[in-house]
Amino acid sequence: MALDDSALLEMIEMLRTADGGELMRRLLGGMLQAVVDAEATSHIGAGLHQRNDDRTTRRNGTRDKLVTTAAGDLTVKIPKVRTGSFFPALLAPRRRIDVALHAVVMQAYVEGVSTRRVDDLVIAMGGTGISKSEVSRICAQLDTEAAIWRTRTLDHIAFPYVFLDATYCKVRLNGRVVSQAVVIATGVSADGRREVLGCATGDSETEAFWTEFLRDLRDRGLTGVQLVISDAHRGLTNAIAAVMQGTSWQRCRVHFMRNVLTKVSKGNAEMVAATIRTIFAQPGPKEVRAQVDLVAGMLAGQFPGVAQMLLDTKVDLTAFADFPLPHWRKIWSTNPLERLNREVKRRTDVVGIFPNPAALLRLSSCVLIEAHDEWQDSDRRYLSEESMALLNPPAPTVLEPKSTPATKTPRKEIAATA
Repeated sequence: MALDDSALLEMIEMLRTADGGELMRRLLGGMLQAVVDAEATSHIGAGLHQRNDDRTTRRNGTRDKLVTTAAGDLTVKIPKVRTGSFFPALLAPRRRIDVALHAVVMQAYVEGVSTRRVDDLVIAMGGTGISKSEVSRICAQLDTEAAIWRTRTLDHIAFPYVFLDATYCKVRLNGRVVSQAVVIATGVSADGRREVLGCATGDSETEAFWTEFLRDLRDRGLTGVQLVISDAHRGLTNAIAAVMQGTSWQRCRVHFMRNVLTKVSKGNAEMVAATIRTIFAQPGPKEVRAQVDLVAGMLAGQFPGVAQMLLDTKVDLTAFADFPLPHWRKIWSTNPLERLNREVKRRTDVVGIFPNPAALLRLSSCVLIEAHDEWQDSDRRYLSEESMALLNPPAPTVLEPKSTPATKTPRKEIAATA
């Protein structure tokens, strides 16, 4: 590509006045500008100030474009046109090294790498470093994919078991640093596999927040729910009762135990905990519920508050006993969600304080997408197909003969036995 006299004179002036890294930076900048101008001339069909009948549009000033190179940051002037649009192919976003650079930055962000280490990675790849704001700008490209995943339909299979829990992170909101919850819903499908059903950020103490979250799951096609497992936040339990009608609720035994131990001295904590754990060691539903009454009676003399808690929560604490015995250990607490919560916290703790709730939701969604994909790729099921068959027995393959009018079963009884 030939340069005109003015461009050559400008480069000669660069050689005369610059030295070292500055010389290379200015030389590269001049060459990039020449390439951009040449492509603009080809696109327009005429050079600067040139008049001919073949031109397709006209120049309309320029706009600055910051380009990061190994020699430093360069500013290139990109011609604007009156009709249509023009952007040089050389500087097209997400091309060549930009593709790898953006991929590294986004992956490092999702993996919980600090901004300073991301900056070191960019320098190692030939860049000049990267700021926190630039990391946020690049990672905003994750929002579209994360939103698609969070709003996907859930009607491909029934989910008999749904787990709900939350973990808390710091977010800057309206000029203040506040604690916001990342709420997570996971489910065990009818074939025994686990899926992350959804996530959201907000104030998990309010009933309105949980109601909106659960309605979103339902509107996306969540069906077949027989048991919801969670802690006893009042807003959450009220939302479950309102939105998930017809399902049972299992109060997480781990959260319940924590609540109990706040009413017991440290010296008696282990004895009380061991006594309550005998409830969950019984062989059948009748024995489980009978043991609640027995344990409450044993503790009533010394710990009347604990005994009353057991009696008040008997139905919700033992809801698991109405389901197949092989499932009990997996459905009587939200422990299956604890590992997910820890992983979200591990990644978010690196950030410390998020600039806004959207940034927290972005990172949390990416972490959960990884876990979801791992579960789908694994051959291991959370609950075996054999045990799930106990929960959902197969439909009969042969239709029963129609009843005579005299012995016809009422519709309500059919619905009750279905």
